[in-house]
Amino acid sequence: MKPGNHTFSVSEFLLLGLSEHQEQQPLLFGIFLSVYLITVVGNITISLAIVSDPHLHTPMYFFLAHFSLTDLGLSSTTVPRMLVNIQAHRHTIPYAGCLSQIYFFLWFIGLDVFLLAVMAYDRLVAICHPLHYTLVMSPRCCILLVVMSLILAQAYSLTHTLLLAQISFCTDNIIPHFFCELLPLLKLSCSDTYANRCVLTYWGGALTILIPLLIVISYARIVAAILHIPSASGKWKAFSTCSSHLSAICLFYVSAIGVYFIPSSADSASKDRIAAVMYAVVTPMLNPFIYSLRNRDMKSALKRLLSKLNNLQSVQSFSCV
Repeated sequence: MKPGNHTFSVSEFLLLGLSEHQEQQPLLFGIFLSVYLITVVGNITISLAIVSDPHLHTPMYFFLAHFSLTDLGLSSTTVPRMLVNIQAHRHTIPYAGCLSQIYFFLWFIGLDVFLLAVMAYDRLVAICHPLHYTLVMSPRCCILLVVMSLILAQAYSLTHTLLLAQISFCTDNIIPHFFCELLPLLKLSCSDTYANRCVLTYWGGALTILIPLLIVISYARIVAAILHIPSASGKWKAFSTCSSHLSAICLFYVSAIGVYFIPSSADSASKDRIAAVMYAVVTPMLNPFIYSLRNRDMKSALKRLLSKLNNLQSVQSFSCV
């Protein structure tokens, strides 16, 4: 611990954002406002379609509804604050607001990871043990898996936030990011962050190595089961039920690897920001399209939902007349 720097003196942090050039701020505001609106509409529409359509009241879509709401929460943790800062020309965030942002960001990130693993397990049971699928993936089991994901994500987020609240920040309060991210914040501390980094290593290993390994093992068994299906149409049908989930996994982990596994360099801060935009902003926007455009049942449910909304609007218009 650095001597003489034990006193907390930072009441707010300065977020540099994605660009320090003022002439680029209106363009960034327009882009991220559009992305956020698409994210909100897309994920809410997916959730409403699943809730309103009895054909989608299955374990796979039960998990997908929670995944969509998690993506919505993840995007809402970072983007609205950035839009407010750009519009107000004030790129600061209070100390308490920074801790709160880190808490919810880590919670939704952890929940995303655990739900991806749960969805992989669901596909494993559906393809490798189809006769026992309804027995294994019972409503009670599905609820239990979501609750466990919530508890584990909460533990991950709360541990980091409580440890972060114990360290000191003295004079340097500039965060080279568009939101309060854990690693840049630890670099600003003037106290010992050994415990924080140990927890980051263990939890990070679980979320970026152990969980992906479990997903890989699940899909290895799924692929082996698919190869034993005699007909080509049967193989394609089995694979198509996993393709959307595989796309979401690749999109999430490829961008996350860009932050945690690419070696640091002189321009690592800008690379970290770009990678964070991918997994915290772009991925939640793209997931609704991945799960709707490549899924026949979801397309049908969306059409039925739009038809219901149009009929409701027509009834309301007739009542007004």
